Amino acid sequence: MMRAFLVVMDSVGIGGAPDAASYFNDSVPDTGADTLGHIFDACARGAAEEGRSGPLHLPTLAGLGLYQAADLASGGARAGDQPVTGLWGAATEVSKGKDTPSGHWELAGLPVPWDWHYFPDRVPAFPKDLTDEVCRLAGTDGVLANCHGSGTVMLDQFGEEHIRTGKPICYTSADSVFQIAAHEEHFGLDRLLTLCADLAPTLHAMKVGRVIARPFVGEPGNFTRTGNRHDYAIKPPQPILTNWVQEAGRRVYAVGKIGDIFSMSGIDEVRKGDDASLMRHLSDLVDEAEEGSLTFANFVEFDSLYGHRRNVSGYARHLEWFDAELARLLPRLREGDLMLITADHGNDPTWTGTDHTRERVPVLIAGRGDGSIGQVGFADVAASIAAHLDVPAQGPGRSFL
Repeated sequence: MMRAFLVVMDSVGIGGAPDAASYFNDSVPDTGADTLGHIFDACARGAAEEGRSGPLHLPTLAGLGLYQAADLASGGARAGDQPVTGLWGAATEVSKGKDTPSGHWELAGLPVPWDWHYFPDRVPAFPKDLTDEVCRLAGTDGVLANCHGSGTVMLDQFGEEHIRTGKPICYTSADSVFQIAAHEEHFGLDRLLTLCADLAPTLHAMKVGRVIARPFVGEPGNFTRTGNRHDYAIKPPQPILTNWVQEAGRRVYAVGKIGDIFSMSGIDEVRKGDDASLMRHLSDLVDEAEEGSLTFANFVEFDSLYGHRRNVSGYARHLEWFDAELARLLPRLREGDLMLITADHGNDPTWTGTDHTRERVPVLIAGRGDGSIGQVGFADVAASIAAHLDVPAQGPGRSFL
């Protein structure tokens, strides 16, 4: 019996989304956004030299067809003549969003069946009845921020006042999210998690995709997020890939925030941590996961540490780290295993604003031969994983294997 490993490089888009003009960053359409391509170009001209140097070096991903997939998605002729040993293609999303739930749900076989609710980019961003509910649940007489913003900026701007007043820091973005930041010691981690869990049904009824707890520690001028983030996401309304596999009697492992994204639907075991820890978890599962199992992993730091912060050098460093770690994993796959590497959206660190960018994503497959699978849909990923594991698939996807 074969195993499957579905690995999401969070936000590593490859440009070329046909509907990018309908999505915006700071009122600028995402037309031309290309996360991988623009990082590649910045490295080539010496504009990404912090903590690394020279052209972008991704021999393992390139060997699986990453640059061929990028050329297929958006042009650029970056593939060169390196031999390719994997299957490769470019996937296009149909869900109306460029966010984590939309991308992951569709990769798992379920295009989002509704329009998400987004909060307006103004101050205040949230309706009064919603902030009143936050205050009631938190036991405070107000909230801080109440705007669009980057998480680290929110801590710098409101962290000291949060400690002084006890008011939670509430903010959003271009995604369908409601985020609450609070200090683990001064506010309390359990209190923050309870607040988010109690608030989530109200937001979910509004079709807001996620309520995110953003705990942090430190003192003014030196605040840092901790690894205790928790996403309270809407549960998928129909069975998805994880359910298909679990209902066939197989085991499903979630690495990273996968369990949060799917509200634990179809998940047997969760392993969390920073990306370095997640890579160790994935490595352990390559050695230990049962025959017939699915391991679904998300590596979030491409997005959270480098994409949103528009840090080109950091993004390039993380790509090169991931590539080197992948080189250690692939030779240890068992005969019959499949590892599929993809992304959920873009987050071009050279782009205006701080939000995700609407892009196609790579689909790179080790363990099933080599060659092009062409242009595919996000939902085709789920159908293909199901076909590999020989479990019944549902939804609109079609296997490209």
